Amino acid sequence: MAEVVNVLVAFAVIVILFRWVTSSKESPNERSAASTLGFRPRNITEQMVDTVQGMFPDIPRDNIKYDLLRTGSVDQTANKILERGFLDAPPAAYYTLYPSTEQAPPARPAPAPAGSSTATTKPKSDNLIKRFHLEEKVQQPVQISEAEVAGKAVWEDTPEKREASLQERKAKMILAARQRLLAQQQQAAPRSAGGS
Repeated sequence: MAEVVNVLVAFAVIVILFRWVTSSKESPNERSAASTLGFRPRNITEQMVDTVQGMFPDIPRDNIKYDLLRTGSVDQTANKILERGFLDAPPAAYYTLYPSTEQAPPARPAPAPAGSSTATTKPKSDNLIKRFHLEEKVQQPVQISEAEVAGKAVWEDTPEKREASLQERKAKMILAARQRLLAQQQQAAPRSAGGS
């Protein structure tokens, strides 16, 4: 009987030592992160987050980071976005461990010096008329019917013809929208003049 008790005590000591050794590999921060989040967070890098953010810029950065902490894989996170269209928002406990990462808007490249062949970024003040070079068509107003804008395009034979057709349809849409806006402004002008 004494031998059985000795074996049980030795077995209990071995189990306790084994648990102590394996649990000491985790740092206290990892244990608190696991208990706070409900899962053991994987090791991820900012490059992994940036990769997914580059593929899906409309997904919030914190959602991406939270999912990567769960999966540890860029591929799994990207597949989840493709399948579902979104990622779950992190719980409030996530923000206690990982403060919100408000991402600054992407830096604009510096304007190229005069005479260089690279295109410069367009200022935000450009309107669609200038962007699509429709100044001439605005000066010579032509009435565009809604049927012209809403009609289906004909599939052209060559990519160049398809591109030209697309540009023409864009121009018609922009000019039709401009006509509607001018008509609305003209209707609103008599009302505001009569009401004053």
